[in-house]
Formats: sequence, C-alpha cells, structure tokens
Amino acid sequence: MRAGVVVLAALAAGALGVLASLYANGPGPLLGTELGQRAVNRIYGAVTPVPPGLAVARPGRTVPGLTLATLDGRTLDLPADFAGKPLLVNIWASWCGPCIQEMPELERFARAQGTAGIQVVGIALDDVAAVRDFLQRIPVSYPIAVEDAGPRDAGVRLGNPKGVLPYSVLISAEGRLLRQRIGPFGSGEIDQWASADR
Repeated sequence: MRAGVVVLAALAAGALGVLASLYANGPGPLLGTELGQRAVNRIYGAVTPVPPGLAVARPGRTVPGLTLATLDGRTLDLPADFAGKPLLVNIWASWCGPCIQEMPELERFARAQGTAGIQVVGIALDDVAAVRDFLQRIPVSYPIAVEDAGPRDAGVRLGNPKGVLPYSVLISAEGRLLRQRIGPFGSGEIDQWASADR
C-alpha cells in the first residue's frame, strides 16, 4: 500500500514537472526529445484514420516502396534508389514557414554527408510551379520529389496521417524506418537526431 502511494506521488510529481516545463518553455524542448516525438506520432496516428489498404511505414519495419515524380520529369523510388545507404526523407511545402526555416539546415547536413553518408531527399506536397519558384530563391543540392497532398500522399505512407509539416523520417540502409520527427530541425539538431539508433 505504502509503495503504491510513493509511486503515485512520483508520477504526479513527474507530470507536474512536464506541465511546468511546457508552461515555461512551450512544447519545443519536449518535442525535441525522442519520447516527445513518439508521443506526438501516437496521438496523430490515433486521431487520423489511414485509408483502407494503404501500406504505412511503422517504426522498426521495412518502409513500403514509394514511386514519386521529380522536378525534372524522372521518377524516384524510395527507399530502393538508395539501397545500402541510410536515408533522411523530409516532407515539406513551399507555403510552410517552419519548412522554409529548416531548409538551410537540411542543405548543410546533406552537403556534410556527401555521397557516402546519410542521403537526403525532400518531398514537396505542393504544386510543381510553386516548388520550382521556391527552389529558384532557396536552392538545395539534394533530390526533390513533388506530390499532391492528400490522404494517400508520401507523408501519410511514411507514418504521418495528420499531414503536419515539416515531417522527417530516418530510414536505415536496409530500408527500415528508424526515426520520425514532426516539426522543423533547429541549428545542429539533425546531426544528433540522425546519428542516434543507427
């Protein structure tokens, strides 16, 4: 009985600590943790039904194949085109303010990784003309695919049924979903996020 009271008191104190942190700092610090990201992903997955028959990526499992159009009219098969290399896929849109803010950080990371490290691919859930215009102003060196947003888009198939942007996933060299992240990367955050659990 006494042990149960101690456990309940500890849980209450922990919950109060989390609430105090959210009140003082906003959700940023909590969302920056793996535990916070998993909680957010569970909440979004629980409230948004996935269309029947749609193959959706699950943590620790092989990512269902995606075939997407690139800006130059070719197709990109994910993760097959990057087999044997880890892959960071970033879902974004030209109208998404946080997406725009993190683009220079994604570009820095992609350049630092080169052809031997973690490969970066962007998928714009947007209009082709808007994406072309955006990339004229803020160019990136990594591949960009474009797809219409909808209930079966790449973001949903990669585990983000609510469609919150930006959304990123880390896929292992063997094609398994390692990590998911809702929200933008701050300066230097990608390096630590992408190196964990590999």
